[in-house]
Amino acid sequence: MKQIIDEHRRQFLGIATGAVAVGLGVIDLARAETEPPRSSASNASFGAIKQIDAGVLNVGYAEVGPSNGPVAILLHGWPYDIHAFVDVAPILAKAGYRVIVPYLRGYGTTHFLSSETPRNGEPAAMAVDIIALMDKLDIKKAVVAGFDWGARTADVIAALWPDRCRALVSVSGYLISSQAAGSAPLPPQAELQWWYQFYFATERGRAGYEKYTHDFAKLIWKLASPQWKFDDATFNRSAAALDNKDHVAITIHNYRWRLGLAQGEAKYEHLEKKLAAAPVIDVPTITMEGDANGAPHPDPSAYAKRFSGRYEFRLITGGIGHNLPQEAPQAFAKAVIDADGA
Repeated sequence: MKQIIDEHRRQFLGIATGAVAVGLGVIDLARAETEPPRSSASNASFGAIKQIDAGVLNVGYAEVGPSNGPVAILLHGWPYDIHAFVDVAPILAKAGYRVIVPYLRGYGTTHFLSSETPRNGEPAAMAVDIIALMDKLDIKKAVVAGFDWGARTADVIAALWPDRCRALVSVSGYLISSQAAGSAPLPPQAELQWWYQFYFATERGRAGYEKYTHDFAKLIWKLASPQWKFDDATFNRSAAALDNKDHVAITIHNYRWRLGLAQGEAKYEHLEKKLAAAPVIDVPTITMEGDANGAPHPDPSAYAKRFSGRYEFRLITGGIGHNLPQEAPQAFAKAVIDADGA
């Protein structure tokens, strides 16, 4: 199997974006000539979505690639969905990976098994969801990769369950935080970027997001990726996932929890305490950033020391915004393969 995967890698790397190796420093990658047009995705859909009970959820997920290949789990953010990886997944499948792309809680066809379960959006809960999915699918280890909420979730998994991670790919780097850290004021310009978090802290914000969910999401897409000229079909395909009946509750709880305005669940307290200590991640990691990311994101130099294993940072050029996997799928897929190593 290793020989097969290595051959897939060699074939893929022959057409992928070029890279200049700079040890553990910055790697500046231009988009490959093979990147699809950034106005819309080249693959329409994943096809049939699978469903499985795992933990407190019935999880909806896409799966592509050989069933016996090494596993890559791709995690989307807010307010996006699994189609952020619709062009990444086939590349990884061709390289020999079994690719799992789940809807997070509150998105798409993922739903709670019980009406009594709190609609909790705290980071530890989302990470436990993915560990439960891995257990149910009998996945011992996987490359975990994501952006936005997905990157935060992937970071948490790598920090708390390193034995379950082959490698980590995280857009915008180290996103592990705590309620205590979230209570610290930022300079005014930085606070301005988090306008929606403060909006969601109010009842008017909750009602507004519930009433205008799709309009709100489209605004975030435009602000976060100002140079990405996505079309209506591309947006509407993902916006459908936001119609999940628990989406608003999960979103509001997530942002209120960050500010200490909402409680988490007691069963996750021991995990959140570990995360509050900003644990170092020692699994092989590649962090990435688009050169036109309009969403709040830390400077790479601020988090580089939080990764103690094999590590690289890659800046993806060409007007790439916050939704990096969908805007630069070749570069994201290459990062997954490279992070996974030999």
